[in-house]
Amino acid sequence: MRKFLPWIIVGGIIVILFFWMKGVNNTAVTLNQNIEESWGNVQTSYQRRNDLIGNLVNTVKGAADFEKSTLTAVIEARAKATQVTVDPTNITPEQLAAFNSAQSGVSSSLSRLLVSVERYPELKANANFLKLQDELASTENQILTARTRFNEAVKPYNNHIKTFPNSLFAGIFGFQEKAYFNAVEGAERPVEVQF
Repeated sequence: MRKFLPWIIVGGIIVILFFWMKGVNNTAVTLNQNIEESWGNVQTSYQRRNDLIGNLVNTVKGAADFEKSTLTAVIEARAKATQVTVDPTNITPEQLAAFNSAQSGVSSSLSRLLVSVERYPELKANANFLKLQDELASTENQILTARTRFNEAVKPYNNHIKTFPNSLFAGIFGFQEKAYFNAVEGAERPVEVQF
């Protein structure tokens, strides 16, 4: 029995290491799936906004002789925003910065559009336009919530793969740190509204 004791101890250590590494990997996989789901919710919220922009533009076009430059800026910003894609399995700070930049262009154009509309009393009274404005406000809140939930999903994943001793094996299993959504540059300054 004594000659097998070292082999039993080594076998026990190997079994313990196997189950521990399995736990590290499976937890990271689960947390990564939560991030991908959260990212899908972010994209869904932005898609909803992009879909509503088309309706808003058509409503404004039909109800007012509108400033073409503002309308064109909204349409172009929407087109740029829909071209930027982010791979949810490998989210990098650069990808999020490009995505944020494209989406902030949409937000900026939309705010100029909504401010310009204030000049048209018949449009402000249009029930369809008012409904679209409410939908856009609701969508912006959904975007904020989706982005917040995405960051909340990234935190436990990053904590899991960066804490010792998990960090020893996370890289071996191919798990890399995920980027957080940050505010776009200049977001700390108040928006200047001019009539």
